[in-house]
Amino acid sequence: MFQKIISFSVKNKLIVFFGVVALIGGGIYSMTQLSVNAVPDITNNQVQVVTVSPSLSAQEVEQFITYPIEISMANIPMVEEIRSISKYGLSVVTIVFEEDVAVLDTRQYVQEQITIVSDEIPAKLGAPELMPITTGLGEIYQYTLEVDEELQEEYGAMELRTIQDWIVKRQLSGIKGIVEVSSFGGYLKQYEVAVNPSLMAQHKVSFQDIIEALNVNNENSGGSYIEKNQNAYYVRTEGMMVNLEDIQNTVLKHDSQTPVLIKDIGTVQFGNAKRFGAMTKDGKGEAVGGITLMLKGANSSETLDLVNKRVAEVQKSLPEGVRIKPYLDRSDLVGRAINTVKTNLLEGGVIVILVLILLLGNFRAGLIVASIIPLSLLFAFIMMNIFDVSANLMSLGAIDFGIVVDGAVIIVESILHILFTVHLGKQLNQSQMDEVVVDASQKIYKSAAFGVLIILVVFLPILSLTGIEGKTFKPMAQTVSFAILGAMILSMTYVPMMTALFLKKNIKDRVTFADKVMNRLKVAYKPVLSSSLRNPKVTISLSVILLAIALFIFNRMGSEFIPQLEEGDLAMQMTLPPGSSLEQSIATSTKAERILLDNFPEVESVVSKIGTAEVPTDPMSIELADIMIILKPKDEWTTAEDRFDLIEKMEDKLAVIPTAIFEFTQPIQLRFNELITGAKSDIAVKIYGEDLAKLADYGQQASDIIKEVPGAADVKVEQTEGLAQWVISYNRKKAAQYGVSIEELNSIIRAAYAGENAGFVFEGERKFELVVRLKESFRNSIDLHKLTIQGQKGSLIPLSEVADLEYKEGPLQISRDDTRRRVVVGVNVRDRDIAGLVADIEANLESQLDLDPGYSVKYGGQFETLEKASKRLAIAVPVALILIFILLYFAFGKVKYALLIYSAVPLSAIGGVLALWIRGMPFSISAGVGFIALFGVAVLNGIVLISHLNDLKKEKDMDLIQLIKIGSTDRLRPVLMTALVASLGFLPMALSTSSGAEVQKPLASVVIGGLITATFLTLVVLPSLYYLMNKNKGKSGSKVATMLVLMLFSFFCFHQNAKAQDQNHEPETLKMMIQNAMEQNPQIQNAKLRIEQAETFKAQAFQIPSTNINYQRGQIDGPEIDYSWNFQQSIGNIPASFRRQKMAGAQIDLAQKEYNLAKKEMSSEIRKAWNNWVFTLKQVDFLKAQADLLKTSMSQAEEMVEKGESGKLETLSLSGQLMSIENELIKGRRMLNDNIKALKQLCFCDQLPDSATTYSRYEWSDSIDSLTLDAAFTQRNEQQLLAATTNIKVGKAQYFPSAYVGYVNQSLQNITGYQSVQVGISIPIVYNGVKGKIEELKIEKDIQQSTLEWQNNERNQRLISAKSDFKNYSTLIQKSSSMMEELDDLESSSSEALKIGELNFYEFVQNLSALYNIQKTNLELQKEIANISIELQYLTERK
Repeated sequence: MFQKIISFSVKNKLIVFFGVVALIGGGIYSMTQLSVNAVPDITNNQVQVVTVSPSLSAQEVEQFITYPIEISMANIPMVEEIRSISKYGLSVVTIVFEEDVAVLDTRQYVQEQITIVSDEIPAKLGAPELMPITTGLGEIYQYTLEVDEELQEEYGAMELRTIQDWIVKRQLSGIKGIVEVSSFGGYLKQYEVAVNPSLMAQHKVSFQDIIEALNVNNENSGGSYIEKNQNAYYVRTEGMMVNLEDIQNTVLKHDSQTPVLIKDIGTVQFGNAKRFGAMTKDGKGEAVGGITLMLKGANSSETLDLVNKRVAEVQKSLPEGVRIKPYLDRSDLVGRAINTVKTNLLEGGVIVILVLILLLGNFRAGLIVASIIPLSLLFAFIMMNIFDVSANLMSLGAIDFGIVVDGAVIIVESILHILFTVHLGKQLNQSQMDEVVVDASQKIYKSAAFGVLIILVVFLPILSLTGIEGKTFKPMAQTVSFAILGAMILSMTYVPMMTALFLKKNIKDRVTFADKVMNRLKVAYKPVLSSSLRNPKVTISLSVILLAIALFIFNRMGSEFIPQLEEGDLAMQMTLPPGSSLEQSIATSTKAERILLDNFPEVESVVSKIGTAEVPTDPMSIELADIMIILKPKDEWTTAEDRFDLIEKMEDKLAVIPTAIFEFTQPIQLRFNELITGAKSDIAVKIYGEDLAKLADYGQQASDIIKEVPGAADVKVEQTEGLAQWVISYNRKKAAQYGVSIEELNSIIRAAYAGENAGFVFEGERKFELVVRLKESFRNSIDLHKLTIQGQKGSLIPLSEVADLEYKEGPLQISRDDTRRRVVVGVNVRDRDIAGLVADIEANLESQLDLDPGYSVKYGGQFETLEKASKRLAIAVPVALILIFILLYFAFGKVKYALLIYSAVPLSAIGGVLALWIRGMPFSISAGVGFIALFGVAVLNGIVLISHLNDLKKEKDMDLIQLIKIGSTDRLRPVLMTALVASLGFLPMALSTSSGAEVQKPLASVVIGGLITATFLTLVVLPSLYYLMNKNKGKSGSKVATMLVLMLFSFFCFHQNAKAQDQNHEPETLKMMIQNAMEQNPQIQNAKLRIEQAETFKAQAFQIPSTNINYQRGQIDGPEIDYSWNFQQSIGNIPASFRRQKMAGAQIDLAQKEYNLAKKEMSSEIRKAWNNWVFTLKQVDFLKAQADLLKTSMSQAEEMVEKGESGKLETLSLSGQLMSIENELIKGRRMLNDNIKALKQLCFCDQLPDSATTYSRYEWSDSIDSLTLDAAFTQRNEQQLLAATTNIKVGKAQYFPSAYVGYVNQSLQNITGYQSVQVGISIPIVYNGVKGKIEELKIEKDIQQSTLEWQNNERNQRLISAKSDFKNYSTLIQKSSSMMEELDDLESSSSEALKIGELNFYEFVQNLSALYNIQKTNLELQKEIANISIELQYLTERK
């Protein structure tokens, strides 16, 4: 296929040219349509349900709101996690769905449950609402409203908040990509009736009276219309209150003919709602601002542009002196991150182009290869647009143009090599040039294509990631794969066409700069290669030692999920003691802002967000604040060199505020941590339990322990206790005596202190709440004597008569995960890897924190994400490595060459590990991506070299060493070029210090360092291995080299899987055999085909018979010529069709269950065959050793006979034993061959490993008595009976009639248009055949049932027998093992006793026989118990 594409491209240059033009156009268009972000949006698929209930405490919120919502949400399908926060007046429940569930579907599921659960939550306690569809990257534009200095007094916090709500927010809403604008800070304006309780008592007025009076005196109405003359006049009333005076003059009651007005019992004024949050800025006090929330999935770059344009328009409509000032504009970070990517890509591209031009030695060829860079990038843009991959630091940051052009480099270099070796001095015409290019490209492209495919395959593990780790790294793998795929297509089409068209056709001999460089390199390379070929084992041994050193370093290297992105700004969390007032929080944050601005010139602005915003996407108490520290560009810093140094100095300066705790992070990092894990720290140590007091105590203990761990910073316990409360309890007897209800009493307290809604006042379009509450002087303290309630007889009763007041401390916040209460100890990582820190924390907590039963610890945050990614990669990476091996095998057709090139994988990792170690970087998933890319390039270079050596071997008959020297020198240029362009392409990334570079550095460092050792491997170690494999016609040398490569591979895999644990002790080779059998064994494939066969039966369930069409013409009804045509369609037996469909469904389910059981049985058979093979291997080795031992003893016995020290009886006894053992050895070898054949036949393997020592054996942590028969057998039996039952029903359906319809159109006596419709049924009259068939099916079912019952009993008996055998053999194994422990001592003591004369030779021979029997029995017992465990696993396993 590749050859045809290349040939077509060279012959049809114009078509390829137009294709490239289309690629350029499509790429440029796609580039303009891409969503541009700083980083991928890793927020999980979640929906938040918020319920505001201002009058409920945390316990009541949990009890009445949070718990019912959680229980309701637990019924939703595809939910991964439910967590909640209950605090005073607020409930937030977060439901996390699986990633593949559509966003709108998640909200639909949640909304349906809210509708159901709303009946359980009293309306007065609040209504659950869904939060906006936004994510951790949603807060893209945050701003404050600034006022000119001279107008400060005119615009206070209330006026600015009104401007924000009714001008700014309204005009910013509706922007494409913006889902919500949340207001923050200031005072929410209200019309307030501030009543005096003394005046209320004087006029005998209650709160209910005031609220009722305001409600009935605040409405508009109408009287339809009247007609007068020719006009209609509509009648309407205007009774709405429009100002303070209207409210003041509202009548409450008449007291002795004198009306009592609202103004007589209090003051009517502008007030504000109770605040649960505030905003301060730059140490100047309170501020008012807003946060724009971007719709999930929107293009942040495009949305920010629209927001900035709209802000400019809104600015024109603001009052004079008021302006919008952004303090956190995400476009700054997006711009910095994208600039970093642009710079790295541009610099890397330029370096790659220069290297190509210099080393290719041909300017035109270099330009052709270099042109692949922009074209492949444009192709990647097209694919990114199709697959909805955004352009960000991660998706574009891993593109290495050196790797991208590797395939093109190989092809162009091959073309140049042939031109300047075969056609030197010739003047080629276009036709000849085309032929040369096609031949050269086709010759090398197989190697290049397989190399590129391998590079694509190595990215499969990254594409397999899911969840947060998948969202982080999949865009990277997708984009790189798109670019490489584009380059691969261009290398088959564009590159051959361009080289044929634009390379010079007059092939002249001239020495270029590149030739001079390569000649010098060849001069330096040849002695190194010669030395390596003279001492190949030394070369390989040095490589193994280096690999061991690298693995030793790697095992002691820390790990983290991903290096922290430098966002350019800081986020500081402030925590005050529980019970602190909002005013105290405002004063403290203002003081902290002044300290930062006064002491750190790096700080441009500081904005504090205290408590909860209007849209509570980040629910915080008023003791908590998120403080955004906006920093100047780093080149303007003077106080500190880096972020960590600056944070440390800020912490020192802020230490003068002793009541506050400050925790530093970054804005996006803070939001991601909170949304993903429910905690705002890098590591969340979660302690679960029931009792809140105990949880708080355990949290504090854990915090004290964690603070002592190096690298743990900002250790903070989640505040759960200490909420100061005045608790009012009622005397129910007295309340009943006065005739007042609890609801009435609660409404009085609510109205007095929180305020009770009494309607609304409109100012044009603006709508403000009308609220009744006590005057502020009365609200500041609780005096129940001054509050009154109207009794049953109309008298006013002081609340103190029916209520008592008490001070208590209650829970500040109750957090839950999956309906379990928990407390979080937040830890940020400072100057250390996250995995090592968590390991130390875990060890310290396990040894020092003593938890009661029912309490447990779990670790979340970034560490949890790292763990998930590591587990996923532990499966995906070996799969990718196996795929690489398979591709290599297909490329070369021999296992030895595949293994030879495969050695590049572990040895190339040496440089990557050393590069991380030298630069002091921990292992991260970012570095892991670098290793994956490195493996691909290393394998590609190996393919280039080995394929060339094989070609020379076929073409030329020469000495092997000379062939290797020539071939390796020939391939020096392409190997060095691919390595250089790949590594130097990453050089700007590795050295960059700009924003976002910290994420790219580990990846680039690994590739650069790894390619150094990979190049050494390709040019020095691979030739040595090739020599060992092919000397002596490839026999002994091949075996030695193969074993060495296998050892290297096993060593590498051991590191990958050292921590893996499985209940089944099973070798990896056996697992691969089982997988191979699942794919190739005919029994399994036939079982799979039966599923497909059953599915085809289902498609045949509804069979419509053929349609009958008849036409007749002639004298039908008289002498006139008439016509008649008709059609008739049988619909068939409809009930039978439905029953056939049901029967087919049952057959499909049966085939599926039988397929699963077939796989289960096949796996069991293969495991037993493996165990039998391992046993015979061990048996043969054991018998060989025994035979050698007896031969030695025979020689010793013959000497003793000659000396007269022993008789012939001993020699005859030894001869008999030796003969018996040799006979057993012959049988053992025959059995070994039989077992090898059986195992190969089962698993469809061409060859088995040379040796194996490990049995496949299952172990159970619980008693085997608890094991029961696998339900899969019963389910299969039940399904088989169900299929038989449906078959009987199909037979019975034959009793039903068949239906048909018809239509007739004819003429009579030359009069046309006579029509009729036919409808009828075909009724079977004779049922004998049907009855017989049904009886036959019933008998068949009875036979099946009897057979299945027997099979079930037989399996149960097998299970009972297997359990008994397992116990018996386990006992024997224990005895045998204890005897085996003494075996060596017995052997040595017997030999010693023979020497000193305590034993005669005959007794010594008897001892040898006894020891032999012990060892032989132990071998057999090990095999038997392994096979019995497999039998138990087959009968009981549930997977």
